[in-house]
Amino acid sequence: MTRALIIVDVQNDFCEGGSLAVDGGARVAADISDHIDEQARTYDVVVATQDWHIDPGAHFSETPDYVDSWPVHCVAGTRGAEFHPDLDVESIDAVFRKGQFEAAYSGFEGVKAPDDEVPTGEQKLGGGSVEPAESPLTLDDWLREHEVDDVVVVGLATDHCVRATALDALQAGYSVSVLTALTRGVNENRSEQTLDELESAGADLER
Repeated sequence: MTRALIIVDVQNDFCEGGSLAVDGGARVAADISDHIDEQARTYDVVVATQDWHIDPGAHFSETPDYVDSWPVHCVAGTRGAEFHPDLDVESIDAVFRKGQFEAAYSGFEGVKAPDDEVPTGEQKLGGGSVEPAESPLTLDDWLREHEVDDVVVVGLATDHCVRATALDALQAGYSVSVLTALTRGVNENRSEQTLDELESAGADLER
């Protein structure tokens, strides 16, 4: 069995001080880094997803409803879109960017970032580029190329992008675990409902 850790959207705009901050987001970044340090041998590969918005249409709103529309966040190439500095980026093997021109919650909607823009410890701002349009490599493509069959999902936010990524992983046939201590949600009640939903769908919750 080949196992992957999927780190969902641990970005500056989703942590304290960001435009769409989740309470405890920075703590999650640090705790994921500690987890990687302690459990590195249990993972064959580590990947991360990024919201990477260029022109996502109605996903951005000056009067957001916080369900289908949101304040401007994670604009491609800005500091807000970069990974939080407390996240151990040296362990990341590949990054998948989503939402360039539409709303996208699941990491499985993303395409692989160019290798020269994947952070390796010394972070720098990237451009808005993605893999060439004629041959985009999706998260599912990459995981299958690496013969992954078991995924562990952590990150932000429980009730949105973690939820969508875990559900899509289940739909794609992966064995899925969610480390609930390494996630945080936008809404506490909705996050608890999300965890129940994921468990009912077949995910293993490690609380």
